[in-house]
Amino acid sequence: MSPWYDYESSGPIPVEGGIKAKSKRGAIGEQWWSRRFIAFLESSGMSGRLQRGRAYARRGQVLEFALGAGKVTARVQGSRPSPYSVSITVRPLTVAQWREVEARLASQALFRARLLAGEMPAEIEQVFADCGAPLFPEPARDLTMSCNCPDWSVPCKHLAAVCYVLAEAFDVDPFAMLALRGKKRDSLLAALRRAGPPVSAQAVPAPRAAGASPRWPCCPT
Repeated sequence: MSPWYDYESSGPIPVEGGIKAKSKRGAIGEQWWSRRFIAFLESSGMSGRLQRGRAYARRGQVLEFALGAGKVTARVQGSRPSPYSVSITVRPLTVAQWREVEARLASQALFRARLLAGEMPAEIEQVFADCGAPLFPEPARDLTMSCNCPDWSVPCKHLAAVCYVLAEAFDVDPFAMLALRGKKRDSLLAALRRAGPPVSAQAVPAPRAAGASPRWPCCPT
């Protein structure tokens, strides 16, 4: 049997019907939260490895992708005939951390209004930080990545491709990012409605235009 690097040097097997990144050049991620997710990973020493997976994401080598509470699973076509199985597990915030985050968000009418309108204000990241609960998972502490390919690097190019697809999933649904930290959309919005005073119609911004429907199973609401 040829060593793993012989397979890798031949390039990935082309596929049809895979999940292709919408971005064709430059950075991947349209919204601040998806760009911030990628930047956070790159700033943690993963920059080079993530770049190697960008071409995979743009070629549509990710065949399947499922995003649930605290976990992402995917299959990625590489150089070998059988696609590789990829998983990314994110450590959820504790119940106490979420309770504090919800209380702080509920206490500010603008945060409540924008979240109830389906928006994700950039200032929300500081709210999480003030609660000692970083919004974006730290790779060395909060992320567990695995791929059954023979490359021992973490992330390998297959994991990196899934990270880019994940970033574009965040573009479609910003609440998917919160679900990875353990809080579903409906649960968070219900807590905000219960915890704070009624929000007037004038205070609620117009909902953000809905993006194209995702081509992958996303987290339930």
